[in-house]
Amino acid sequence: MYLKPKKRLGQNFLIDPNIIKKIIVATGLSFDDTVLEIGAGRGELTQLIAPRTKKVYAVEIDSSLCNTLRQRLKDYPHVEIIPQDILKLDLENLDSELKVIGNIPYYLTTPILRHLLKFRHKISLIYISVQKEFAARILAKVGTKAYGAFSCFMQYYTKPENLFIIKRTCFWPVPKVDSCFLKIKIRKKPILPSDKEKLLFRVIRQAFSQRRKTLKNSLKKIIPAEKLPHPNLRPEDLSLRDFINLINS
Repeated sequence: MYLKPKKRLGQNFLIDPNIIKKIIVATGLSFDDTVLEIGAGRGELTQLIAPRTKKVYAVEIDSSLCNTLRQRLKDYPHVEIIPQDILKLDLENLDSELKVIGNIPYYLTTPILRHLLKFRHKISLIYISVQKEFAARILAKVGTKAYGAFSCFMQYYTKPENLFIIKRTCFWPVPKVDSCFLKIKIRKKPILPSDKEKLLFRVIRQAFSQRRKTLKNSLKKIIPAEKLPHPNLRPEDLSLRDFINLINS
């Protein structure tokens, strides 16, 4: 008997078999791959990942679901079930060159992505389902309403791509909005040295924290107005490359 989703854990199980198969095809998994699956749930996706890969780390915070996973995946000794909160998991202890796959609680999307990017040297790709509105923030172009500090953060460290839409009816319980399945490729070479990275994100956060103000006003405590090439522009008018050029100059 299937266990019911727990609202306190933000559980929305992906139940549409066609979408699950579509995800498997999109990830292009091979027998050389080591996969970190976040929120393995009841194992619908895990049982299709397992026979296609070398190693699977199936992370699931719900201990009752871990028992279901152990039973369902007992024929796959290379699947390691980790009964833990992904935000507390030290990825340094896992194999390198991970491919991450996740259907995660929507309210934890930002902290989970930030946590994963701390270990970006161990990750090649992230495949993740997120709410459409959140996907818009990750993919946002300069000058759009969704464009902000988080857009710059994600696009600095990764190359995100929307693969397809997942209708809300593909989940149980049915959420209020549709989702997007994203492919997020990790940039292996840093664009800036670490000291300049810190300054870059300090400037970006400060600029977007007061996005109605001009850069001249929002950044006056960090960068003198005379050093800004376009002091009367607002933060959404500057691309990530513009911010990087500003730091380099």
